[in-house]
Amino acid sequence: MALPKIDLPIYELELPSNGKKVKYVPFTVKEEKILLLAQESKDQEQIMLAINQIVNNCLVDYEIDDLALFDIEYILITLRSKSVDNKVDFSILDPDSENGDEKINLTLDLSQIKVKKDPEHSNRIKVDDTYTLFLKYPGLDGFKNLINDENIDVDKSFNALLSCIDKLVSEDEVYKFSDFSKKEVDDFIESLNGDVTKQIKKFFDTMPKVRHEIPYKNCKDENKTFVIEGAQTFFI
Repeated sequence: MALPKIDLPIYELELPSNGKKVKYVPFTVKEEKILLLAQESKDQEQIMLAINQIVNNCLVDYEIDDLALFDIEYILITLRSKSVDNKVDFSILDPDSENGDEKINLTLDLSQIKVKKDPEHSNRIKVDDTYTLFLKYPGLDGFKNLINDENIDVDKSFNALLSCIDKLVSEDEVYKFSDFSKKEVDDFIESLNGDVTKQIKKFFDTMPKVRHEIPYKNCKDENKTFVIEGAQTFFI
């Protein structure tokens, strides 16, 4: 006789990027093991792969490829909170202590973590009086080649940019960049003026991000703040 299969409860959350509601199940021992192995490896590529696998396993009828990176990070935090515990205890080294090695114990409440949105952020860029360029948020794949700062080169940065170009719109026409060859898109991007490229950079600089601040007192009884961003939440 086979062992029974345990049904998991189904929950719902709202995606920070677009407000859509998605269903998910809490992760099991299988996903927790994947997370622990990634933590132990301290390898950024393994961590990205683990995040991808866990979120993909737990989403119900939703493609992970359609998610922005900060959506994925937010889902992972919600999964951890629902599946294990919303409290994470950890310690940091006090940089203000005599040798910089004095430990301070902190507690992170995952239920308090939100996606921070910059009011100056926009995915619409006016190219000229006729055309508006629409950008889309990068997912995990858009960052896979950029996870090690020392390996970033012009080609990788440019390819990451291309993955976020969505469409060019006028009053009468819509050009989907996915319908054109890489060379055609390259040529178009290279023809843009400096003001447009500044706005593209601003899109990346002001993108929503999972960010949380934890106040604490250092060894001198001074008020300090420890900042956690993105997937770092799980690998502190």
